[in-house]
Amino acid sequence: MNKENHSLVAEFILTGFTYHPKLKTVLFVVFFAIYLVTMVGNIGLVALIYIEQRLHTPMYIFLGNLALMDSCCSSAITPKMLENFFSEDKRITLYECMAQFYFLCLAETTDCFLLAAMAYDRYAAICNPLQYHTMMSKTLCIQMTAGAYLAGNLHPMIEVGFLLRLTFCGSHQINHFFCDVLPLYRLSCINPYINELVLFILAGSIQIFTIVLVSYFYILFTIFTMKSKEGRGKALSTCASHFLSGSIFYGSLLFMYARLGAVNEGDKDIPVAIFYTLVMPLLNPFIYGLRNKEVINIMKKIMKKRKFCNILKQVSSPLAT
Repeated sequence: MNKENHSLVAEFILTGFTYHPKLKTVLFVVFFAIYLVTMVGNIGLVALIYIEQRLHTPMYIFLGNLALMDSCCSSAITPKMLENFFSEDKRITLYECMAQFYFLCLAETTDCFLLAAMAYDRYAAICNPLQYHTMMSKTLCIQMTAGAYLAGNLHPMIEVGFLLRLTFCGSHQINHFFCDVLPLYRLSCINPYINELVLFILAGSIQIFTIVLVSYFYILFTIFTMKSKEGRGKALSTCASHFLSGSIFYGSLLFMYARLGAVNEGDKDIPVAIFYTLVMPLLNPFIYGLRNKEVINIMKKIMKKRKFCNILKQVSSPLAT
């Protein structure tokens, strides 16, 4: 293979959902609705936590940052995907591709560490309630949040750095709805084994280090040993949904990245990626926020205040005239 062909490909074509031209309008409407609900839910949750002093606690600080990262994940992928449904030119340059993957990897890695922090917070609150404020201080909360963002930036920097060692030739079609590293490895002119090994080590290490599911297993064990049925039911209703959400999120990431040989199984990319890029950012505000009684009560109070202000305006406007 000569040098000219070796460095020929500088842009790619995302062919993710183009194999279903008859369904493109339906898919566009569905994914646009998912994106709209995701952004409203997550940004709304961030705004609520920011303006409400009662929610300035470790659990809600972690939750607010999780919602921010979920909105970042969705915004990194969905606009380009929606554009490609009706665009004849589905091209994306190599550097745009790397930028898209960087922000996706940033959001997903930060989410892993934030979920670990939330699991530790719930562990401290349920398993050691008397020592909660000692185990989860505001200083530790800030350190854990900063650490999540640091790890979240470090991981994609390493992945993109190793991606730069590859050159691409031949086919420039990516069978995906966003730029992921695995499809790029398949288009590489040189053997991407080193990249695949680095991805496996980093992804596996992050999953092992965060050990979210282990924390929830211990929490569930503690809940089932509680004597109070009321306390058991309240704690179980909260943690069961968290455990299910974490299982889906971590399971899909483990399946995609934390196994050798994943680069050879491109037919599973899109179905699995839909879960951790679109479904989880959509569901997280409902699982972690809107099922929370404290959040719901604060939202009700805000709505009542707005109604009261509107009534006052209606009453005072005739008097002013």
